Amino acid sequence: MHQKTTFKLVVLIGMIFLFNPKLEAGQDHVSDPTATKENEKSDFDPVAFAFDHVLDAHEVHIAGEGASSITLPLPVILWTEKGLVTFLSSAFHHDNEGHHIVEKKGLNFVKYHEKIYLLNPGESHLKIEGKEVVNAVQPLDFSITKAVFTMFLVAFLLFFIFFKVARFYKKNGAVAPKGIVSWMEPLVLFVRDDIAEPNIGAKKDRFMPYLLTVFFFILIGNLLGLIPWIGSPNLTGNISVTVTLAMLTLIIQLIFSKKPFWKHIFMPPGVPLALYPILVPIEIAGIFIKPAALLIRLYSRT
Repeated sequence: MHQKTTFKLVVLIGMIFLFNPKLEAGQDHVSDPTATKENEKSDFDPVAFAFDHVLDAHEVHIAGEGASSITLPLPVILWTEKGLVTFLSSAFHHDNEGHHIVEKKGLNFVKYHEKIYLLNPGESHLKIEGKEVVNAVQPLDFSITKAVFTMFLVAFLLFFIFFKVARFYKKNGAVAPKGIVSWMEPLVLFVRDDIAEPNIGAKKDRFMPYLLTVFFFILIGNLLGLIPWIGSPNLTGNISVTVTLAMLTLIIQLIFSKKPFWKHIFMPPGVPLALYPILVPIEIAGIFIKPAALLIRLYSRT
């Protein structure tokens, strides 16, 4: 059974790499000695193109480019001096350069580089000096962006998968897993036996729900990022997501830390008392430096 499960995981990973066009596009970075000067002077900017697709947005890009592109519009929710203003991002007609104006409640809104601006009274178009917008302000933006949409999608998939797995075991007991359960069981055992057990010990079971949630949240979010047909959402490429995960983990760690942990922080063993003023601040700083380093690593790997 374990050999079959391993084979399924290898096949899944192989299919992702085989059918993911983004991996094929990466071959364009290899230098071609036969390239012409016309190609070198092309106006196409691959960096800007890539960032335009992986950064957060007010719509989910599916296919095509420009005005003919196919997208899933998302709700735009703004708080202004005239109260709440809501409309779909399709009202901008795929414009991301501040040309198309959306009028709501007597206010004019434009979208420039995925940021929504409110034009000052009497202004009819967006004015930019250098890289700064000079005749508009940003209202409070509570919109459902692509990152938020992806989080809702991941949450739905997590509920669906875990409820299905739980229902299977409740109904069948300790029988050989099949279907989606056979895919989930080795991953759950991996989190329990290779992550929780070595680091937490006998009391690992109380933290398993959180560890499984974070593990599968990151896993499913990154797998969705490999699917171009849903806009290739880059969930952990959003610094707000990684900061939130790090803060929640840090809070849980501090709440459940026992006396030996705090004694090691404020009374480092085997250290002369004269060095306490130096080592104790370093130990306290280390509590926050480690999750900060991990959140940056998770953010930079996407």
